[in-house]
Amino acid sequence: MQIVVIYDNLLYKLINYHKYNYMLIFKRRIAEQILKRIKNRGLIIILGPRQAGKTTLVKTLLKDLGHEDAYFNCEQSDVRRAFKLGDTEPLKKLIGTRTLVAFDEAQTVPNISKILKLFHDTYPEIKIIATGSSSFDLANEIREPLTGRADEFMLYPLSLAEISDTLTITPELFIDILRFGAYPAVVVAGNSEEKMLEIKRIATNYLCKDVFTFEALRNPKNFEDLVTHLATRVGSTVNTSSLAKAIGVAPATVENYIRLLEQAYVIKRVYSFARNYAKELKKAYKIYFIDNGVMNALTAIPDRGDNSSLGKNFESLIYTEFIKNDTLHPFPPRTYFWRTSTKLEIDFVRTQGDIIDAYEVKYGKPDATFTMFHKLYPEATTHIITPNNTLPHCTIPDNVK
Repeated sequence: MQIVVIYDNLLYKLINYHKYNYMLIFKRRIAEQILKRIKNRGLIIILGPRQAGKTTLVKTLLKDLGHEDAYFNCEQSDVRRAFKLGDTEPLKKLIGTRTLVAFDEAQTVPNISKILKLFHDTYPEIKIIATGSSSFDLANEIREPLTGRADEFMLYPLSLAEISDTLTITPELFIDILRFGAYPAVVVAGNSEEKMLEIKRIATNYLCKDVFTFEALRNPKNFEDLVTHLATRVGSTVNTSSLAKAIGVAPATVENYIRLLEQAYVIKRVYSFARNYAKELKKAYKIYFIDNGVMNALTAIPDRGDNSSLGKNFESLIYTEFIKNDTLHPFPPRTYFWRTSTKLEIDFVRTQGDIIDAYEVKYGKPDATFTMFHKLYPEATTHIITPNNTLPHCTIPDNVK
């Protein structure tokens, strides 16, 4: 199989398979919800990391709605010039008679939230889709001015379900996802070398670059050291003071760096679950990366036979599957981990109201004990996740290793 990637913001992946050419676009499961909402709401915001497929999604939505000519890339200077604070006419002139438009990479426009608010209030009949690759300007600034006006959606790299909708997830592909992650361009890359080059390009040129662009870090090396430390400690509890000591900065600086990484969609914090029982850790947290490939690109891509590292990668993958699935629900469960001072631990605890689900993630033998957790939380339902039951409709063959 020969795979050639045509780069138009990941618009298309051209696959030559057994001498047949066809265009492969991964179907994003959130698309249906956006299509329903755009009919009732005037403004849709799609957030997520660079290269996750937002441009592909937006162009697909426009095509489905019969508005293929309504796409505008805000990284182009002539498009950005149409956005004037306090003046809607230049933007209206750009849009013309269109009743639906999409503004890609909207975070590159200064004062984007105030401009969109005024334009939406002036021309409520024009429906707008805006995407943002960084939450710095768009997500944080846009929520307050557009409260009640916009619906917000998150687009992460591909979920296993989205990949399996299009491709057969073989044992080899599954291990590649554990190692190199699930960005669209990485999934379709032809071999390990190409996947490694692609994910390192994404990690270096896009994700961490957003942080440097947003905030002039006084010591970039300290920041890079912290990211590396976090990548090596995925799945372990994090102590801000010890991290600060390890890289030689103040704890407040570590907190600031972590906040920036969260806003750039590089990492997410998972806090401990506790209901005031003795010995439960109450203030600890763990760090997980949004994508396995980015995490590994910052340290080292594990070998295919490195079951210890792949086990940690499998735990990380399951966390990302949780958050990707959560984007499909308006009120998703909250995800925690559970640990006691005596080092009893549950990988993930998901709560929604009075419902508690506890999950142990096992890449190897599916053995786990929930005895103490059940004593404290007898109402909880427990689960063991293995490669074979990761998804009910996406079974990984037994010979995954």
